[in-house]
Amino acid sequence: MNKTKVIIIGAAGRDFHNFNVVYRNNPNVEVVAFTAAQIPDIAGRKYPAELAGEFYPAGIPIYEEKDLANLIKEHNVEECVMSYSDLPYDTVMHIGSLVMAAGAKFSMLGSYPTMVESTKPIISITAIRTGCGKSQTTRAVIRALLAAGKKVVSVRHPMPYGDLVAQKVQRFAEISDLTKHKCTIEEMEEYEPHIEMGSVIYSGVDYEAILREAEKEADVIIWDGGNNDMPFYKPNLSIVVVDPLRPGHEIGYYPGEVNLRMADVVVMNKVDSAYPEDVEEVLTNVRQYNPTAKIIMAASAIMVDNPELILGKKVLAIEDGPTLTHGEMTIGAGVVAAQRFGAAELIDARPYVVGKIQETYDKYPYIGTLLPAMGYGDQQMKDLEATINKVECESVIIGTPINLARFIKIDKPNTRVYYELSEIGKPTIADVIADFTK
Repeated sequence: MNKTKVIIIGAAGRDFHNFNVVYRNNPNVEVVAFTAAQIPDIAGRKYPAELAGEFYPAGIPIYEEKDLANLIKEHNVEECVMSYSDLPYDTVMHIGSLVMAAGAKFSMLGSYPTMVESTKPIISITAIRTGCGKSQTTRAVIRALLAAGKKVVSVRHPMPYGDLVAQKVQRFAEISDLTKHKCTIEEMEEYEPHIEMGSVIYSGVDYEAILREAEKEADVIIWDGGNNDMPFYKPNLSIVVVDPLRPGHEIGYYPGEVNLRMADVVVMNKVDSAYPEDVEEVLTNVRQYNPTAKIIMAASAIMVDNPELILGKKVLAIEDGPTLTHGEMTIGAGVVAAQRFGAAELIDARPYVVGKIQETYDKYPYIGTLLPAMGYGDQQMKDLEATINKVECESVIIGTPINLARFIKIDKPNTRVYYELSEIGKPTIADVIADFTK
């Protein structure tokens, strides 16, 4: 029997999950390759045989997405499955057109066929873009559940940048676990806030295996989504964050609109920073595309450790990396803090960048004056440190979810920016969680 030859188009996350739940044990399909985008240094590796199952004793190679057309022709591929997120609709169809021009079918998998069901209640928290404020929302939900006396375990969207076999199931309950699992900056930014709240968080590669472990110690499981991807688990309550600083993106990006249409609750964040007409545009789209969703209005409250290091100073703003790169934001918590606390000047980082940080600017030129905290590997972290210390500024504003000064040596005065969700009016996150726990 001839097997259908498939390529999974991905970015080291959703692609592996789609393979695991749909294709791994399917005798009628041969996945000949993954392609990789967005995340550095993923191409050239393999999805290992230990995770790929009995039909793939040699594992599955991972190639760069730029090789996709040649791979289709070389392997007589019949179908290519789009399996990564935070893409504008025109980009999705440019990829689709390339696939179809090369002779293969272009497809996407549905939401529910790729969602694993749990024996415990699931609350999913996703967004319509990277950088909407999903992490703040997740923390607010966890606090409300803890206040209700619930044992909360979170599962984070995958960031498998290291040894995939070793990362099959990862549990983080202590800060020392971050070192134990050799986490990158990108991973620590997501896991550490959960640990500091006293909430266990899991991540890894095999999300059904992860879920079964999480169920053993949870009253409620939080799906802490990444990018604007759909949940990997079937939710009992779906919360989606939208961003009025990017009006229209909630209906113009894949699969953010899918999340919006599935939402039970929509959190409109950053209303304090957005133009009223942009807030109204997003509200109009939410009401049109999901008229039954509850809407929570919220601000992103900014707090600074040492505001005197900002007032009147020439400052460098370091922002969350993915928010600036595939999130396409040109402003983050560091810039907002600089504006609100009276910085004299925001220094342009571009003349000072080195190594892999320069590669980031080459790939994402719209980043502008800001410095993305790229930390996908040791070399990026070294280049980030060298760049920061080259910049001619009086102080550094760290607008990332963790304190970078713990991991890299910053030779200038620096201060940390924190941001939390601050609801405006009713309903609040606490109201929604109270209804849910009933």
